[in-house]
Amino acid sequence: MNLNANFDERAVVHSDRQPWVASPMKGVDRRMLDRIGDEVARATTIVRYAPGSAFSAHTHTGGEEFLVLEGVFQDEHGDFPVGTYVRNPPTSSHTPSSAEGATIFVKLWQFDMDDRQQITIDTTTQTPQPVRAGVSEIPLFEDAHERVRIELWEPNVAVTQAGHNGFEALVVEGSFIEGDEVFGVNSWLRLPPHTPLSAVSGPEGARLWVKSGHLADTPTAPNVGG
Repeated sequence: MNLNANFDERAVVHSDRQPWVASPMKGVDRRMLDRIGDEVARATTIVRYAPGSAFSAHTHTGGEEFLVLEGVFQDEHGDFPVGTYVRNPPTSSHTPSSAEGATIFVKLWQFDMDDRQQITIDTTTQTPQPVRAGVSEIPLFEDAHERVRIELWEPNVAVTQAGHNGFEALVVEGSFIEGDEVFGVNSWLRLPPHTPLSAVSGPEGARLWVKSGHLADTPTAPNVGG
Protein backbone atom coordinates (compact mmCIF):
# COMPACT_ATOMS: atom_id res chain seq x y z
CA MET A 1 0.00 0.00 0.00
CA ASN A 2 1.14 3.52 -0.82
CA LEU A 3 -0.67 6.39 0.92
CA ASN A 4 0.64 9.98 0.82
CA ALA A 5 3.87 8.32 -0.28
CA ASN A 6 5.20 11.23 -2.40
CA PHE A 7 7.30 13.16 0.09
CA ASP A 8 7.83 15.95 -2.42
CA GLU A 9 4.16 16.95 -2.10
CA ARG A 10 2.12 18.61 0.65
CA ALA A 11 -0.03 16.02 2.43
CA VAL A 12 -3.09 16.57 4.61
CA VAL A 13 -5.42 14.23 6.50
CA HIS A 14 -8.29 15.46 8.67
CA SER A 15 -8.41 12.15 10.47
CA ASP A 16 -11.61 12.73 12.44
CA ARG A 17 -13.43 12.76 9.08
CA GLN A 18 -12.03 9.33 8.15
CA PRO A 19 -13.56 5.95 9.03
CA TRP A 20 -11.77 3.62 11.41
CA VAL A 21 -10.27 0.62 9.62
CA ALA A 22 -9.85 -2.67 11.46
CA SER A 23 -6.31 -3.96 12.01
CA PRO A 24 -5.47 -7.68 12.06
CA MET A 25 -5.96 -7.63 15.86
CA LYS A 26 -9.53 -7.60 17.22
CA GLY A 27 -10.41 -4.32 18.94
CA VAL A 28 -7.53 -2.37 17.38
CA ASP A 29 -8.58 0.06 14.64
CA ARG A 30 -6.64 2.72 12.76
CA ARG A 31 -6.74 5.79 10.58
CA MET A 32 -3.79 5.85 8.21
CA LEU A 33 -2.02 9.14 7.49
CA ASP A 34 0.89 7.98 5.36
CA ARG A 35 2.13 4.52 4.52
CA ILE A 36 4.61 2.66 2.34
CA GLY A 37 4.13 -1.09 2.69
CA ASP A 38 1.52 -3.49 3.94
CA GLU A 39 1.41 -4.82 7.52
CA VAL A 40 5.16 -4.24 7.76
CA ALA A 41 5.34 -0.61 6.69
CA ARG A 42 6.89 2.79 7.01
CA ALA A 43 3.75 4.31 8.47
CA THR A 44 2.18 7.24 10.28
CA THR A 45 -1.12 6.26 11.87
CA ILE A 46 -3.70 7.08 14.53
CA VAL A 47 -4.50 3.82 16.32
CA ARG A 48 -7.46 3.18 18.62
CA TYR A 49 -7.43 0.39 21.21
CA ALA A 50 -10.83 -0.69 22.52
CA PRO A 51 -11.02 -1.37 26.28
CA GLY A 52 -9.37 -4.69 27.04
CA SER A 53 -7.73 -5.00 23.62
CA ALA A 54 -4.14 -5.99 22.97
CA PHE A 55 -1.69 -6.44 20.13
CA SER A 56 0.53 -9.49 19.93
CA ALA A 57 4.16 -9.26 21.06
CA HIS A 58 6.43 -7.87 18.37
CA THR A 59 9.85 -6.37 17.72
CA HIS A 60 10.18 -2.89 16.22
CA THR A 61 12.99 -3.61 13.80
CA GLY A 62 12.66 -0.10 12.38
CA GLY A 63 11.72 1.69 15.62
CA GLU A 64 8.48 3.20 16.89
CA GLU A 65 7.50 6.55 18.37
CA PHE A 66 4.08 7.42 19.70
CA LEU A 67 2.09 10.09 21.53
CA VAL A 68 -0.92 9.06 23.64
CA LEU A 69 -3.95 11.12 22.57
CA GLU A 70 -6.69 9.53 24.71
CA GLY A 71 -6.95 7.00 27.53
CA VAL A 72 -4.07 4.96 28.93
CA PHE A 73 -1.81 2.91 26.67
CA GLN A 74 0.11 0.03 28.26
CA ASP A 75 2.78 -2.57 27.75
CA GLU A 76 5.00 -4.65 30.01
CA HIS A 77 7.17 -1.57 30.63
CA GLY A 78 4.39 0.52 32.21
CA ASP A 79 1.28 2.64 31.80
CA PHE A 80 1.32 5.65 29.45
CA PRO A 81 -1.49 8.17 30.06
CA VAL A 82 -2.64 11.02 27.80
CA GLY A 83 0.25 13.26 26.75
CA THR A 84 2.97 10.63 27.11
CA TYR A 85 5.56 10.58 24.31
CA VAL A 86 7.57 7.38 23.81
CA ARG A 87 10.42 6.38 21.50
CA ASN A 88 11.10 2.66 21.21
CA PRO A 89 14.27 2.38 19.10
CA PRO A 90 15.12 -0.24 16.47
CA THR A 91 15.38 -3.81 17.88
CA SER A 92 13.09 -2.99 20.86
CA SER A 93 10.07 -5.17 21.56
CA HIS A 94 6.85 -5.04 23.56
CA THR A 95 3.29 -6.32 23.90
CA PRO A 96 0.94 -3.30 23.71
CA SER A 97 -2.52 -3.22 25.23
CA SER A 98 -5.06 -0.96 26.95
CA ALA A 99 -7.31 -2.01 29.82
CA GLU A 100 -9.50 1.12 29.64
CA GLY A 101 -8.99 1.96 25.97
CA ALA A 102 -6.58 4.38 24.30
CA THR A 103 -5.86 6.29 21.13
CA ILE A 104 -2.29 6.93 20.02
CA PHE A 105 -0.50 8.72 17.20
CA VAL A 106 2.28 6.40 16.07
CA LYS A 107 5.13 6.39 13.55
CA LEU A 108 6.93 3.21 12.47
CA TRP A 109 10.14 2.55 10.54
CA GLN A 110 11.27 6.20 10.66
CA PHE A 111 14.37 5.92 12.87
CA ASP A 112 18.08 6.09 12.26
CA MET A 113 18.82 2.35 12.32
CA ASP A 114 21.73 2.89 14.72
CA ASP A 115 19.54 4.72 17.27
CA ARG A 116 19.24 2.82 20.56
CA GLN A 117 17.91 5.61 22.79
CA GLN A 118 14.65 4.82 24.59
CA ILE A 119 12.66 7.90 25.67
CA THR A 120 9.51 8.34 27.75
CA ILE A 121 8.28 11.88 28.48
CA ASP A 122 5.05 12.95 30.17
CA THR A 123 4.51 16.14 28.19
CA THR A 124 1.73 17.29 30.56
CA THR A 125 4.26 17.85 33.35
CA GLN A 126 6.85 19.74 31.29
CA THR A 127 7.26 23.54 31.31
CA PRO A 128 7.18 24.95 27.76
CA GLN A 129 10.18 27.03 26.67
CA PRO A 130 9.53 30.27 24.74
CA VAL A 131 11.17 30.13 21.31
CA ARG A 132 9.73 33.21 19.56
CA ALA A 133 6.83 35.61 19.86
CA GLY A 134 3.64 33.65 20.53
CA VAL A 135 5.31 30.23 20.29
CA SER A 136 6.76 27.96 22.98
CA GLU A 137 7.83 24.34 22.88
CA ILE A 138 8.51 21.18 24.86
CA PRO A 139 11.56 19.44 23.36
CA LEU A 140 11.14 15.69 22.92
CA PHE A 141 14.03 14.49 20.76
CA GLU A 142 16.77 15.85 18.52
CA ASP A 143 19.59 14.29 16.52
CA ALA A 144 21.38 15.00 13.24
CA HIS A 145 18.34 13.87 11.24
CA GLU A 146 15.29 15.33 12.97
CA ARG A 147 13.85 17.43 15.76
CA VAL A 148 10.64 16.46 17.60
CA ARG A 149 8.71 18.67 20.04
CA ILE A 150 5.34 19.80 21.32
CA GLU A 151 4.66 23.35 20.10
CA LEU A 152 2.19 25.68 21.80
CA TRP A 153 0.87 28.56 19.72
CA GLU A 154 -0.90 31.43 21.43
CA PRO A 155 -4.26 32.54 19.97
CA ASN A 156 -4.29 34.30 16.59
CA VAL A 157 -0.52 34.13 16.07
CA ALA A 158 1.11 34.02 12.63
CA VAL A 159 3.62 31.15 12.59
CA THR A 160 6.17 30.73 9.81
CA GLN A 161 9.06 28.37 9.25
CA ALA A 162 11.28 28.26 6.17
CA GLY A 163 14.39 26.37 5.13
CA HIS A 164 13.41 23.14 6.86
CA ASN A 165 14.10 19.64 5.52
CA GLY A 166 10.50 18.60 6.02
CA PHE A 167 7.80 19.71 8.46
CA GLU A 168 5.05 17.57 9.99
CA ALA A 169 2.41 18.45 12.59
CA LEU A 170 -0.57 16.85 14.33
CA VAL A 171 -3.07 19.06 16.14
CA VAL A 172 -3.48 17.84 19.72
CA GLU A 173 -5.59 20.77 20.97
CA GLY A 174 -7.00 23.92 19.35
CA SER A 175 -6.62 24.72 15.67
CA PHE A 176 -4.73 26.60 12.98
CA ILE A 177 -5.21 27.73 9.40
CA GLU A 178 -2.72 26.88 6.65
CA GLY A 179 -3.30 27.22 2.92
CA ASP A 180 -6.88 28.48 3.53
CA GLU A 181 -7.57 25.16 5.27
CA VAL A 182 -8.61 24.78 8.91
CA PHE A 183 -6.75 22.13 10.91
CA GLY A 184 -8.61 21.03 14.02
CA VAL A 185 -7.89 18.33 16.59
CA ASN A 186 -6.33 15.21 15.02
CA SER A 187 -5.71 16.96 11.70
CA TRP A 188 -2.28 16.20 10.21
CA LEU A 189 -0.08 18.25 7.87
CA ARG A 190 3.17 17.29 6.14
CA LEU A 191 5.19 19.75 4.08
CA PRO A 192 8.11 18.72 1.84
CA PRO A 193 11.60 20.15 2.35
CA HIS A 194 11.91 23.88 1.73
CA THR A 195 8.16 24.45 1.40
CA PRO A 196 7.65 27.28 3.90
CA LEU A 197 5.10 26.90 6.65
CA SER A 198 2.75 29.87 6.82
CA ALA A 199 0.00 29.36 9.38
CA VAL A 200 -2.19 31.29 11.81
CA SER A 201 -3.34 29.77 15.08
CA GLY A 202 -7.03 29.72 15.90
CA PRO A 203 -8.82 31.86 18.51
CA GLU A 204 -8.13 29.24 21.20
CA GLY A 205 -4.49 28.76 20.18
CA ALA A 206 -3.03 25.38 19.33
CA ARG A 207 -1.02 22.55 20.86
CA LEU A 208 0.81 20.48 18.25
CA TRP A 209 3.12 17.52 17.97
CA VAL A 210 5.78 18.67 15.50
CA LYS A 211 8.67 16.98 13.68
CA SER A 212 11.03 18.71 11.26
CA GLY A 213 14.22 18.00 9.35
CA HIS A 214 13.31 14.36 8.69
CA LEU A 215 12.54 14.41 4.98
CA ALA A 216 15.93 15.37 3.57
CA ASP A 217 16.17 11.90 2.00
CA THR A 218 13.18 10.24 0.37
CA PRO A 219 11.94 7.52 2.75
CA THR A 220 11.60 3.95 1.50
CA ALA A 221 9.62 0.93 2.57
CA PRO A 222 11.07 -1.54 5.08
CA ASN A 223 12.19 -4.86 3.69
CA VAL A 224 12.28 -6.95 6.85
CA GLY A 225 9.69 -7.71 9.54
CA GLY A 226 9.05 -5.61 12.63
